[in-house]
Amino acid sequence: MDLLNALVAVLNYVVVPATAYGAQLALGALGVTLIYGILRFSNFAHGDTMAFGTTMTILVTWGLQAMGVGFGPLPTALLALPFGIALTAALMLLTDRAVYRYYRRVRAAPVILVMVSIGVMFVMNGLTRLIIGVEEIKFDDGARFLITAKEWRDWTGLAEPLAIRSTQAITVVVAGLMVWALFWFQARTRTGKSMRAYADNEDLALLSGINPDRVVAVTWIIAAALATTAGVLFGLDKSFKAFNYFQLLLPVFAAAVVGGLGSPLGAIAGGFIVAFSEVGVTYAWKKVATYLGLQSDGLLQLLSTEYKFAVSFVILIIVLLFRPTGLFRGKAF
Repeated sequence: MDLLNALVAVLNYVVVPATAYGAQLALGALGVTLIYGILRFSNFAHGDTMAFGTTMTILVTWGLQAMGVGFGPLPTALLALPFGIALTAALMLLTDRAVYRYYRRVRAAPVILVMVSIGVMFVMNGLTRLIIGVEEIKFDDGARFLITAKEWRDWTGLAEPLAIRSTQAITVVVAGLMVWALFWFQARTRTGKSMRAYADNEDLALLSGINPDRVVAVTWIIAAALATTAGVLFGLDKSFKAFNYFQLLLPVFAAAVVGGLGSPLGAIAGGFIVAFSEVGVTYAWKKVATYLGLQSDGLLQLLSTEYKFAVSFVILIIVLLFRPTGLFRGKAF
């Protein structure tokens, strides 16, 4: 019985939250790796793109709620998500036309585009804070739990509770659908195949008659969709605060680099590796050890939760030092 309680504790405090967090990081890393693979630069504005997309979705959510529109047991934000994606994609296309397109035409070095993206990051960060403020915002409505601790105890008779929030289940389902749609689009549609050809060999793709402007535009639209979805799911699961998304850029990039920049499968794997590492290292394992008959005066916690981003930083440094192409042999950072 104690072994079952230990397994439930690990499931409740490590596996479930890390799976939801990993799905959010995977979507964010997919956007980073897509831009890196096709547009050939590291977009440091991606975290604030997530924040802006979430901001637009929250504003539309508030509008729907004011009109009395809901989504039953599901969060109203899911109804607002397509509008948030559209508004974010419009901003991305406008930014590309006003900023990035010039540097592509003069074939600027990737490091120049990185510096430009940092400037865009600060502008987007300020724009997001100007629109929605700096306070913490909770915008999840609908059913709160898929399984409550009381229901679990009544069903199983175990002392250790298990609670799964609806937002955690929604995160995994929506992220799975987004990943499936992205892979289907790239493998089955003409535009998706053009994007892959452009990423593999830009000059050969141009000689084949592929329209580069169309490829770039579709890339930004997909990146906006991935960033907005990841940001909204993160905000639903935890809460929205503009600065949190600036901090989230580190684990998102760590996930992309761990899997291999330019590799979609690597981005997904990297997201879950970083998430489970962060949650596992910052979880206090004393309760699990007690169930297993191991006594300890300490919490058996390697790092406090305040230092969870340090885990991403350490993983990022290790990968860059020993395997800069990542697990799936993407492009070097």
